[in-house]
Amino acid sequence: MGQLRLDEVFRSSRITDPSVDEIDGYPNIHYVTASDVLQQVQLSKGINPIAKTKAVGGRRRPALLIRSSPLKAGSAETPWHDVFDLENGRVRYFGDHRVEHTVPVGTTQGNAALLDTWASHRSTTEQERCSAPPLLLFRTVPRNNVRKGYVQFCGPAVIERVEQIEQEQDGRPYPNYRYDLAVLDLSNEGNCLDWAWIEARGDRELSASQTLARAPLSWRRWVEHGNAVLPEMLRGAPVGRASDSGSTDEREQDELTPRMLLRRLKALRVHQQGGLKSRHKPLTLLWSIAQIVHGRPRLSPWSTFREDVGELLDEFGSLHSSRTPEYPFWHLRTSGLWELHGGPLGDSGSISSSTLDKTNPTAGLSSNAAQLLADPFLRSQAIAVIRETYLADVDQHALMQRLGLPGYSSASGVEASVADLISRGPAERRDATVSKIVRDTPMVRRAKGMHADHCQVCGIQLATRFGTYSEGAHIRGLGRPHDGPDEMANLLVLCPNHHVQFDALAIYVDTAGDVRYTADDGRIGELRRIPGHLIAEAHLRYHRALCGRDTPGDEKLPKRMPNQRRSAQSPLPGPHSEA
Repeated sequence: MGQLRLDEVFRSSRITDPSVDEIDGYPNIHYVTASDVLQQVQLSKGINPIAKTKAVGGRRRPALLIRSSPLKAGSAETPWHDVFDLENGRVRYFGDHRVEHTVPVGTTQGNAALLDTWASHRSTTEQERCSAPPLLLFRTVPRNNVRKGYVQFCGPAVIERVEQIEQEQDGRPYPNYRYDLAVLDLSNEGNCLDWAWIEARGDRELSASQTLARAPLSWRRWVEHGNAVLPEMLRGAPVGRASDSGSTDEREQDELTPRMLLRRLKALRVHQQGGLKSRHKPLTLLWSIAQIVHGRPRLSPWSTFREDVGELLDEFGSLHSSRTPEYPFWHLRTSGLWELHGGPLGDSGSISSSTLDKTNPTAGLSSNAAQLLADPFLRSQAIAVIRETYLADVDQHALMQRLGLPGYSSASGVEASVADLISRGPAERRDATVSKIVRDTPMVRRAKGMHADHCQVCGIQLATRFGTYSEGAHIRGLGRPHDGPDEMANLLVLCPNHHVQFDALAIYVDTAGDVRYTADDGRIGELRRIPGHLIAEAHLRYHRALCGRDTPGDEKLPKRMPNQRRSAQSPLPGPHSEA
């Protein structure tokens, strides 16, 4: 057994003899991956799953080998355009459904294997993630004046998001799946992946937990903590880089974890006057998160910060507060989440705008905080913590629109086309691939039929002239930034009033299965469930995070209150879509 060194090129030819160590001057991929336990690996297709093994603890797949062929992109054989951003540890990979396929999308061999893998990669339990198969990424590169037969190893990866999309080839639309992959760091292993790990995963005598001893550190961390730590584990992510300003404890920054980040957001030291908390720091942090979302620099010069944050304070600051952007720019250093470079010397308790004007320093979220907040789930939690803790009396819809984060003000999110217009502007180039949400309307009808149009919150069945009526509500919205899956486990059947309240984050489902009001945690009742309609706890948790009810300090369930019901404040809306 050998090692796959990061960025090394291997020969993948029709000569599959594992005893030949080199072909045409390059290592033979079949020699490096030779095994007494596993079947011979294949790289002839884009998606090459290794057969599952019936091992201790249940069946598991050792790995999937993914090959991208950029030189064939746009051809009839490979109509997709995969995107490799290895410097930032990100890959956008398209499934294997083609325009000529007549089978249902998701049932082709490659898509079926990736969707099966996605089910384990999005798991909320360490046990299921432990058995999940890694993706091993390769891309075809030209060598010896030949355009095929040579592959470059790009690293192990985890599927972060999946979206069913509609593509187009020669004017003919067809469905497919798009996979956003997180490429894991191998620096602790000398940028090598030991094939003995993959062989161990195929050993039927070993449990999944026993195979972890040979796994890369980044994979073990992901198994233990889930997707919240992916920003720290990405290939190309800065490791151990601390602020050079000396204003924030370097050891604290290096050890920043998702849990610590949320706790520090919840425990900001903010000025209070007349019992009202200043909004300067919370608004600044939201503005900084928006910078990350829109791909802008993490650190901003004081001249830019002064104008941007100053205008935000004018619009959403407290009535009793003055426009003083220098206050959060300087004092957020004590939060453990902020960096400041090039400022005046000393730790003065006060700072003036004129002092900062002289040196025009830069400031922004620390590198570790920015890496963590690149994760969509943790980012949703962070935004909810800031809003719920410090900005509950602000017009949330207006604030999120102002920051260019409209999807965070509702559980449904916004359509991709709307988000693109907000974040990109009309003048930029756009990809030729058309991406839009394709909703499974028949699935929603099935769910409504299973519940006989009874609301899962209040039990009401609305009568109409020709029958009954209810609505399908996605728990984790299909729109950006939530990018939830269109599946039964992500669906609730609700009456119009509770659909509006659920989407508007006015109600949520707690860990005990009770529906509660977000404003005061008052209990409405237990979420009605029926056999055959399983609801994924991961999606309910995501919705709780949007409501600010899945953060450190909220581990204990709210004290149960009398089963009181309020009259819904939202009137019955007009005609609704199926979902």
